[in-house]
Amino acid sequence: MSADTFYGPDFELLSKQDPDIAAVLLSELKRQQTNLQLIASENFTSRAVLATLGSTLSNKYAEGYPGKRYYGGCEEVDKAETIAIDRAKALFGAEHANVQPHSGASANVAVYQAFTKPGDTVLAMSLPHGGHLTHGSHVNFSGKWFNVESYGVRQDNELIDYDELREIAIRTKPKMICSGATAYPSLIDFEKIRAICDEVGAIMWVDAAHFIGLVAGKAIPSPVPYADVVSFTTHKVLRGPRGGMILAKAEHAAAIDKAVFPGMQGGPIMSAVAGKAVALAECATPAYQKYAKDVIVNAQALAAALEKEGMRAVSGGTQTHLALMDIRSTGVTGKVADERCGAAGIVMNKNSIPYDPEKPGITSGIRVGTPATTTQGMGVPEMQQIASLISRAIKTEDAKAHSEIKSEVHALTARFPIYTA
Repeated sequence: MSADTFYGPDFELLSKQDPDIAAVLLSELKRQQTNLQLIASENFTSRAVLATLGSTLSNKYAEGYPGKRYYGGCEEVDKAETIAIDRAKALFGAEHANVQPHSGASANVAVYQAFTKPGDTVLAMSLPHGGHLTHGSHVNFSGKWFNVESYGVRQDNELIDYDELREIAIRTKPKMICSGATAYPSLIDFEKIRAICDEVGAIMWVDAAHFIGLVAGKAIPSPVPYADVVSFTTHKVLRGPRGGMILAKAEHAAAIDKAVFPGMQGGPIMSAVAGKAVALAECATPAYQKYAKDVIVNAQALAAALEKEGMRAVSGGTQTHLALMDIRSTGVTGKVADERCGAAGIVMNKNSIPYDPEKPGITSGIRVGTPATTTQGMGVPEMQQIASLISRAIKTEDAKAHSEIKSEVHALTARFPIYTA
């Protein structure tokens, strides 16, 4: 399918009115179609989700909540948001859902606002061990406004040290304990964390941004029965539009809604809210449940194949959609590996590994994810081929070799095209 056909009849108008931006749309579609997308936080939404994002819902300002808006004329967008809320509650078995946050970080801001005040102690996963910026980075609002204590993984097995977590919680008495990460390939024991929260009287917050799609597909255990509040993004494995969402116990519903609006943002992006509703309906299908399980199978196959190429899978492998690889045996840093793979048409990211001797901007590792390639229909044989391509790209600085690998990448992606109908 040609790019102009994909973007529809309005693209001709855009091309005439703003050829610069039209060119960007064309080239980005081509980039996604021809390169390997292995960034764990990216995916390909359905055409239906894309359709909602470009709809007239984008024109409506809707401060407030369904039936309680500041502006008039919200009858139709109220329907969209109500549908999204009902689908979220049903899919995750949640007592309350807020579908308005613009992003995962926005959702996290709301969680802090609902349960803490500046200066309170919050316990969260260490960034070098896989945590997120909003879990206490000194350059982020979370690290500037709150007293953030950090827990990490054991050095011997690179799994969360729950004994350390409990000891820190007892010592610091945090108002809230956050679990969830951006580069942790193993499952989290939510039952253990619930027990620790109960012991010290802390709110249990799960930032499920990375793995919530696997929960939606019933491929891994859900944090919802255990947590007071669960925040997440909608654009990773969940395969929805870029945005955020919050699930909570009924007793926290008012605090969460007040923290989102008016506490954290004004009017929601109603086209994105509708896109979330579409994605949630897709997640409730048997096809999506199979997809979620396939994502994990592919991630495990990719990690195993990369180990055969001489790299080491952190924590011994993966139980989720991503693998964190220690690549020191290759003789190059994560930064160099990232650059070389990019030159070969392989899009992934450098990433710190636990107890990394390198700086965060250099790293000793890479992070690879399988949400997008699995959406394309790739399976275990392709993961093995991709591992070989990654290894070859990393281990050479020759531009000609990278060009040759890129040709192989294009041949592979041509077999699994996106947005063809």
